[in-house]
Parts: sequence; structure tokens; C-alpha cells
Amino acid sequence: MQSDQEFITSVESLSHFVGSKSIVEDEVGLSMVRRISGMLDEDPNKIRKGDLLPPHWFGMFFPNITRQSDIGPDGHPNPGVILPPIPLPRRMGAGRRVEIMGSLKAGVPAIRTTEVVAITPKIARTGRITVLTLRDVIETEGNIIATDETDAIYREMPAPGEKSKVTVPVLAPTNSDWKDTITLTEALVFRYSAVTWNAHRIHYDADYSRDEEGYPATVQNGGLTMTLLSGAALKRAPGKLKNFNVKLTKPIHVGDTVDLCGASPVDGTMNCWVADKDGAQCGLMELGFG
Repeated sequence: MQSDQEFITSVESLSHFVGSKSIVEDEVGLSMVRRISGMLDEDPNKIRKGDLLPPHWFGMFFPNITRQSDIGPDGHPNPGVILPPIPLPRRMGAGRRVEIMGSLKAGVPAIRTTEVVAITPKIARTGRITVLTLRDVIETEGNIIATDETDAIYREMPAPGEKSKVTVPVLAPTNSDWKDTITLTEALVFRYSAVTWNAHRIHYDADYSRDEEGYPATVQNGGLTMTLLSGAALKRAPGKLKNFNVKLTKPIHVGDTVDLCGASPVDGTMNCWVADKDGAQCGLMELGFG
């Protein structure tokens, strides 16, 4: 069995990937824009070519499209096809730090440039992990309209029959100034996975999610949760969205009903969170407006 030091050394050997870049072009097609609008329960027929899109929607474009033969057993592309070959089998999003300078336009092409910022091995309470930090730069019509730095956590598989180890949950705040309640239905999660080209099996294959990755059920996509929370916050926005930071703290499962909550803005900053049916905090978001 590999020692902790051997694990750390194997991850550190991937340091030559740091600074590497990849480019994805997207036409931001009107058909896709309308599918996203419908998925978010908005009128898809109101959108016309050239319309400005909500500033946080850029995260649903620029899919990494791979050949079917490059897809691994978990539904992600095999290690090394798109991302560095980190020697741990499980990957999930953990946090984002986003700066907003503009918006995509319906039907106007755009480019995402992704840079590998850091690959950091750790020995955590839940076992061996690696944090992969990526920075996306989104450009359209010759202008940068957003930068998006994300952290993905790679983890070990649980032993057969074991449950997935998770951080001890904490209670969400109870002093929200607004709240939207939403059920994360199978159809909603499927449609989000379709528009973002996400085939990670934990989101739709209950047997795989339970038997292989140790979750009690299929897992809600954190990107969708934060998209919904951003949309709820923007309904109460005091100005133009300038930035937002995200931290995912507890898994939510497909079919769960959650509360999207927020406090009133203070000095242009709004704090928001997601609470599950037991009142546990599942995610945090801080949005800055100007």
C-alpha cells in the first residue's frame, strides 16, 4: 500500500501541469440559451439574439466535449484527457471565486481559457485528498467579461460497504431576510446535466452513487445549486453584480427540498446560503454589487 509520503510525492510530480492552458470556444447559441432559460423556469421565448444574459450564466457554457471512448467509469473524462491525471478517483466541486466585468450575449461567440493554477495534496480528516485549482477567463467581442477560479477536491473511494466520509454538518443561519424554497427534482437535475454536458454518474445513477461512492442517494449538482442561489439573490440585487464567492459545505441529494436564503445587502455585499430540510448549511455565497 502506498504511504502518505508516496502519495504526496506522486501528486507533486504533476507540478509541470501548473500554468498549462486550454481553450474552449462556444457560439452561445440561441437554442442553448433558451434551453437554459426554460430549465431555470423563465420564459425562453423572450430571449432574442444579441440580448445580454444574466451575468452568472457563463458557467453553463463552454463544455469540455470528449469522445465517448474517453469517458471513465464515473462518467467524467478519464484522467489526463482534459484535466491533470490526479491519482485519486473521486472529484467534486468545492468553491469558486468569481469577478464579473460584463455578460455574454445570446448568439454572440465567446471563448473560455482555462489555466491550471495549483495542484495541492493534503492528508485530511476524511483521508487523502488533492485540491485542483483552475482559473477560467471568459472573453467575448474582444473583452474579458468574467474570471472564475474554482477548486475541485479529489478523494479516495470508500471501502466496499462504507459510507462516504463528509464534514460534520453545521446549522444554517435562521435570520434570513428572504427565502425561496425549491425541490431539486430529477428532471431539473437531468436538464442541468444536459445543458452543461455533465455525465458524472453520482447525479443520475443511484446504484453507482450508493455502491461505488458511498452516498445514500444520487447527489445534487453543486453548480446547479449555486446557479439557483445566484438567481434568487439577483432578484433582490441592490445594483450590478460585480463578484461572488462560493463554498459548498454539505452534499444535497436529488429530490431534496431546500431553502435558498439571504440577508439584506450591507454596503453592497449580500450573504446567502442554502439550508436542507434538517436546517443544515449546504452552501454559502457572498455577492458583491456596485
